[in-house]
This record gives sequence, structure tokens and C-alpha cells, in this order.
Amino acid sequence: MIDMLSLLPEYTPKEFDSRHRLVIVASQRAKHLAQGAKPTGPSRFTKDTTNGLDEVLRGKIPYLTGIEAREAMKEAKRGKEGETERMAMMTGEDAKEIKKELSVYVDDSPMPLAAPAEE
Repeated sequence: MIDMLSLLPEYTPKEFDSRHRLVIVASQRAKHLAQGAKPTGPSRFTKDTTNGLDEVLRGKIPYLTGIEAREAMKEAKRGKEGETERMAMMTGEDAKEIKKELSVYVDDSPMPLAAPAEE
């Protein structure tokens, strides 16, 4: 079986302990690029997935492993829980204000019923 990373001479295949980690890191980077993150520099590729893989293989994207990764995940989860609590604590006035601001973008008024077609 041919190791695909060995076919790419400009990359350092010893940086990753497994191909699975490489795929996970590259897919996360591609997701960030697709969501609007700026590339780390000029790229010769056009697709976000290829750019993500290229950036990761070139060592431009730092990533965490082991205990550091677990702690970062816990911290991110705490941040999401805090946001949920803040939303739950909003007063009725806050909710009305948000609904008023969103009404510019969303029309939730009932649609008029169409008259049945005559034959």
C-alpha cells in the first residue's frame, strides 16, 4: 500500500502520529475556511478542502492533542453553556426587542388562504 503523504515531497510526513489525526485537523480547517476564515497565505488551490489540507500539511495550523485538547473542549463547552444560560435569563422585553429586530428579516405573519380553483 502506498502512503499518500510520501508522494508529496514538500510536506513532512513525520509531523502527524496518524493519518486519522491529519484528516480530522484538515477537515476542521476546511470547515473554518468555508465559514469565512482567512487563509494563512496565498494558495495555489481554489477549494476550501484542498486549502485546508495544504495549510495543515505545511504546518501553518496549530492543533492540540491529549490533555490540552480535552481541556480546550471542556472550556468551549462551558462557554456554550454560559451563552445558553444568558439566553434563558432574558426578560420579556429583551425577547420582544430581539423579535422586533428579526422581523425585518423574517415575516412570520400568516399567509392568506388561496381560494379553491374553479373547474
